[in-house]
Amino acid sequence: QVALVESGGGLVQAGGSLRLSCEASGRTSNIFRVSWFRQTPGRERDFAATIVWNGSIKGYADSVKGRFTVSRENARNTVYLQMNNLKPEDTAIYYCAAAYGAGLPADVTAYDSWGRGTQVTVSS
Repeated sequence: QVALVESGGGLVQAGGSLRLSCEASGRTSNIFRVSWFRQTPGRERDFAATIVWNGSIKGYADSVKGRFTVSRENARNTVYLQMNNLKPEDTAIYYCAAAYGAGLPADVTAYDSWGRGTQVTVSS
């Protein structure tokens, strides 16, 4: 089993930046990919970004492409989401998720472990 813990959320003004972290522990050798999702009240969890655990393949939702960057620090088993030029519509709880298999990155059912989330609030 893999445990995930997110951190780095907070309140920021529009145009500002935040860096989220997702630290993985446990059987990290099982991980194929780690992705970031975000969710607002009353809505489904939306895909934001993904990175393959043992490679450099990355992907982004159109809504964040060019503003968000996902990366991984191997030594710390940590995945980061650098968020720049934040907009009020980026306000959400951000979750990281780990998939053990090569399912579709945007499919929430393809993930085996989830963190508890971190709140990001962007004021206008």
